[in-house]
Amino acid sequence: MQLRYNYRAYPDASQRRALAQAFGCARVVWNDCLRDRKEAHAAGGPYVKSAELSRLRITQAKRTQERAWLAEVSAVVLQQSLRDLDAAYKNFFDSVKGKRQGRKVGPPRFKSKKDTRQSIRLNTNAFTLQENGTVYVAKVGNLKVTWSRRLPAAPTSLTVTKDSCGRYFLSFVVETEPDILPQVEAECGIDLGLCAFAVLSDGRKIDSPRFLRRAEKKLKRLGRELSRKAKGSKNRAKARIKVARQHARVANRRRDWHHKASTQIIRDNQAVYVEDLAVSGLGRTRLAKSVHDAGWSTFVGMLEYKAALHGRTLTKVDRTFPSSQLCSACGLRDGPKPLHVREWTCSECGTVHDRDHNAARNVLFEGQRVVATGRVETLNACGAPVRRAHMPAQRVEAGSPRKGQTTQAGIPGP
Repeated sequence: MQLRYNYRAYPDASQRRALAQAFGCARVVWNDCLRDRKEAHAAGGPYVKSAELSRLRITQAKRTQERAWLAEVSAVVLQQSLRDLDAAYKNFFDSVKGKRQGRKVGPPRFKSKKDTRQSIRLNTNAFTLQENGTVYVAKVGNLKVTWSRRLPAAPTSLTVTKDSCGRYFLSFVVETEPDILPQVEAECGIDLGLCAFAVLSDGRKIDSPRFLRRAEKKLKRLGRELSRKAKGSKNRAKARIKVARQHARVANRRRDWHHKASTQIIRDNQAVYVEDLAVSGLGRTRLAKSVHDAGWSTFVGMLEYKAALHGRTLTKVDRTFPSSQLCSACGLRDGPKPLHVREWTCSECGTVHDRDHNAARNVLFEGQRVVATGRVETLNACGAPVRRAHMPAQRVEAGSPRKGQTTQAGIPGP
């Protein structure tokens, strides 16, 4: 399976200029090729092939006076930019034809030099890992890297990224074998919420850290300082970087906390069951800031790829399942309840339920039922899994919505 490893890089002044030039050349090739395809489509012509665009916008463009500076960067950067455009068009066409699940994907858009995030992508022909710990990038030089951990295998591709606050990162894609953990008997259902970030079916509660809420006072102050600066001035650019850095700190803390919590849950349980929440819809309600601060999608995505990596089972229960309305003791459906009702008593068996704990237990029972009914499709005659879930190398949220259907990832448990 493919994994992505991300490291902080520290280029010097000349290397930053070379990277800025590479970012700009990749952006120009993207925009030129996208413009040719849009003009051909508007004129009623056929779809322009990649080979023709490579010849016109890369090979021949280097020989012209207007685009002669394209020859100053690695040719791999320009070719990969064209391949990324092809991938964007493929995703768009697959989405239109219904071959791609999840949200509809729009057509590719033009890139701007004012975008706060710039990146280039390289294959193994354009970068090398040196023995002294640096990474050689073609036409840039040896980049100093902070290695937080070793790469498990030789990388197959490299993405160099500059984020909104001016930091540089190297992202390696590595082909590795799954690291199967010893089997355990425990299974758990998870009810995600805002008062408590997660409540497990065994009664444990994971408090919500609320990183954005805790940093909100400082962010407001920095935002006021930014609004006072004149547009286009250097002081405004400095103030914008301060705001971006504060947001980056919040995101880093949240990501680190998500990794620790998801790893602990995967290690302690053979099977994990979680609700397939409509986060995009909840993000448009009055609770939007709290929903985005919790980061449910990122957390579930981490559970998904770690389950596949460590040989665990992750099952998503349909979002229409009434987990808060059912009694986990007798199964009576007691009807919907407003959010301020945190405890309720079952009218059938008299059991007093904590709302979140009861929902987590119902998610556990429903997930076990789904796995039991789908066991024939996931195991062969010998009891071994037929196939392992494919996990793409993504840096951000993994997975996509399943149109309300229950999905599974990883290897089914015993």
